[in-house]
Amino acid sequence: MSAARGVRVGLIAVGLVAAASAVYVGQASAASGTSVYVSPSGSDANSGLSPSQPVQTPQRAQAVVRGLNQNLSADLTVQLAAGYYRMTRPLTLTAADSGSNGHTVVWSAASGARPVVAGSTRLTGWSRVGTSGMWVAQGPKGIRTRQLYVDGARAQRATGKVPVSLTKTSSGYTASAATMAGWRDPSGQAPPEVEFVYPGGLGAWTEPRCPIASMSGKTITMAQPCWRDSNSRGTNHVGPGSLATSPARVENAFQLLTQPGQWYLDTGSSRFYYLPKSGQDMTSVDVEAPVLEALVNGGGTASSPLHDVTFTGIQFSYATWNGASGPAGFSEVQANYLNQGSSPTAGNALFNWFQIPANVTLTYDRNVSFTGDAFVHLGGAGLGLGDGTQNALVKGNVVTDTSGNGIELGNVDMPKATGASQTIGNVIADNHVFNTPVEYRGGIGVDIGYAANTTLTHNQIDHLPYSGVSIGWGGWPDKAGKPGIANFSHGNVVSDNLVFTIVQALGDGAAIYSNGQTGSSFATGEHITGNVMHDLGNIFHMINTDNGTDWMTVTGNASWNPGPSNSWGYCHNDYYAGEGGGLDHENVTGNYWDNRKGNGSHGQLPTHTGNCNVSGNHDITSGSQVPAAILADAGLEAPFRGLLTWKQVPPQG
Repeated sequence: MSAARGVRVGLIAVGLVAAASAVYVGQASAASGTSVYVSPSGSDANSGLSPSQPVQTPQRAQAVVRGLNQNLSADLTVQLAAGYYRMTRPLTLTAADSGSNGHTVVWSAASGARPVVAGSTRLTGWSRVGTSGMWVAQGPKGIRTRQLYVDGARAQRATGKVPVSLTKTSSGYTASAATMAGWRDPSGQAPPEVEFVYPGGLGAWTEPRCPIASMSGKTITMAQPCWRDSNSRGTNHVGPGSLATSPARVENAFQLLTQPGQWYLDTGSSRFYYLPKSGQDMTSVDVEAPVLEALVNGGGTASSPLHDVTFTGIQFSYATWNGASGPAGFSEVQANYLNQGSSPTAGNALFNWFQIPANVTLTYDRNVSFTGDAFVHLGGAGLGLGDGTQNALVKGNVVTDTSGNGIELGNVDMPKATGASQTIGNVIADNHVFNTPVEYRGGIGVDIGYAANTTLTHNQIDHLPYSGVSIGWGGWPDKAGKPGIANFSHGNVVSDNLVFTIVQALGDGAAIYSNGQTGSSFATGEHITGNVMHDLGNIFHMINTDNGTDWMTVTGNASWNPGPSNSWGYCHNDYYAGEGGGLDHENVTGNYWDNRKGNGSHGQLPTHTGNCNVSGNHDITSGSQVPAAILADAGLEAPFRGLLTWKQVPPQG
């Protein structure tokens, strides 16, 4: 346990251990301070100041809190009773929602309760469509969503193979037949948001999506700027300069609705069509259509941050993100960062990156905690703590079934941030991140951009289509013999995590991936220690210290079953000031590696001296050869292992 982690976690150790043991337990009482009471069966005309007078909505509770929290003498607790809180707008926080006098505003599950903050509308009144086996329900007029959930499980939007051969043109494709141009929705309109999907299309680690603007005869015209952003990247050392493949599949047309468990939204009539799975009774199922794109958002400013706020014991579910359906599409670069704007080059790792938003997201916040929560069934990323997040604690949470990244910390838009704009001093510990992302599969379990003094420890991250952890950015200029982007990142620690069954769908990933400048010495550089990793599904490495990394310490880790690759990456040429292209500074020592792939072009060096010190590592072929102490210390700590048997709140039926 690092000193930084020990101090930070110690601040709330007693209460959080109890919460994690039960997976969801809120504040039992607020005897030492004031409570505001919320219930789905309450009324916003109530005071909210007694259990018999609960308000109904989190927004009304927020207004009550603002009237109470200017001069706290103890923590103020917002107690959410069990049930679904169907949000019609996000809970938007500002500095006015902060604690005061060193006390915290705690948004908590009531004792024994498991509240769900949901951004969906429940679809009812399903009826059969002729004898097709299909069912239909009317949604709210004008509804837009990319997700649908049936009895608490994500349904697949209508998808299938492209039914024609395609020849690429400057504006899209010429098809071998006019099949797709003849597609029509039941309302009679041409389907307005058909999109092509390209696994590995802009690098093995990406899965870009581009919408179709129009189809006429054999001419398929793609939406702009997605087509431009995906095909005009110039000299690009982050990935290919253009889409290298034809789409592997097409999504979101009524004609593709052929398999049980698939759905389609006819936007012309706002009607949902669904083909049930065997055993599903459409007269009694719970069907949730996400509407909101944020459940909780906001934050403060550099001069007036949101501070001293905790969320504990809450399930955040059923939100969407419709950005990929717009003309910009999903022109992925890496780790669910998108290209929107000027052409990237190796010397310009600062072009207009766009990070897909999380459905629970804050910026410019201090001393904010998410403990014992769940982020599940979400159409964006799960939890996002962006620029200016300082001294946050993310501990004991479940993250699963998000469309994008599980947890996002920081961003990549301000590499030279100073003071209050830096993302610094944050702890992400004892979380279970699994089976995610499911839609934007180039996403990461835990993605960290430019950040300093981060502690990522004792998490279990498993069953991911791409990488488990990604930390750092801006190192690609070394491919052109130039220094990576100068940034404030330093002092980050990735320790004692258990990461397995990763890189299962895409390629060129890792259990733990690092990129760019990490510090200015071994003391301030990134430390990757005590992690246990196994079962990598595709290339390249369990630990990949990739482009532009420098001052890395990789020690005491264990790795086996690296698939077609090996356990550690390789030494890079270093073009930072004064280095002149010599090897980067890395200490890679005392690890237990399964290195059966040997020393290929991307192979682990058995030994190396100088700046890049690779020595004292142990060759193994299975986990049984790893010291028991390393295995025992990795992953969730004992009080949090109940997260491994977590179950979602039952659907509202």
